[in-house]
Amino acid sequence: MTRHILDAAHIHPAIQQTIADSNVDIILEVQDAIAKNAVVVVGMAQNPVPKKARKTLDGLGVNYAYLEYGSYFKLWYRRNALKMWTGWPSFPMIFVKGTLIGGAADLNKLVESGEFKKMLD
Repeated sequence: MTRHILDAAHIHPAIQQTIADSNVDIILEVQDAIAKNAVVVVGMAQNPVPKKARKTLDGLGVNYAYLEYGSYFKLWYRRNALKMWTGWPSFPMIFVKGTLIGGAADLNKLVESGEFKKMLD
């Protein structure tokens, strides 16, 4: 998989640090949760899809960390840093043992195929 990311050589030096520092705290918080938990769900208030993913995990008896950032009406710019970091366009973002598996539908596919259980073993 090739992910399209603007090469640093094509970013003017005067703004490189601004880009590097933009909402880095939210990324570091998610990275810390990923390092400490086998399963991490990153979501937002008022969005029913992260709730569906959490319900699936609860039904499986899987322990997970849940991080919630804003709602449809606030903190979208901070969540955007996570989207740029992962390349994933929506919420939830679900990580299993450090690997981004996608969202709720992707989680369900992995559960149905048995791969989710294998990832946790």
